[in-house]
Amino acid sequence: MSDLMLLSEAQMRRIEPYFPLSHGVPRADDRLVLSGIIFVLRNGLRWRDAPKEYGPHKTIYNRFIRWSRLGVFNRILAELTAKRGRPEQLMIDATHLKAHRTAASLLKKGMFPDVLDAQKAG
Repeated sequence: MSDLMLLSEAQMRRIEPYFPLSHGVPRADDRLVLSGIIFVLRNGLRWRDAPKEYGPHKTIYNRFIRWSRLGVFNRILAELTAKRGRPEQLMIDATHLKAHRTAASLLKKGMFPDVLDAQKAG
């Protein structure tokens, strides 16, 4: 498990106050599940492709959906950014794109002939 990304104890202490209370049933390890959520989102994976060391993919997915609907992640991010003060620079990146597995074969099938002709001429 050394090659997996895990939140540190200090990071967990900072965000634990924003976690919802457990309703009698013990939760799966918050550190593993949250690290799994971050790993899946950062790498653009499907939930079922999360490494088994983070726990069952269904648990990771359910926690993400449930806490997203409760606004847990929004509160965590809002509080963490508020404590940092005003940034000197602001950067936005929305380059998370997924293409269907057949998208690469569209050129081969002649769906875009003008692109194919331009490549041949060049």
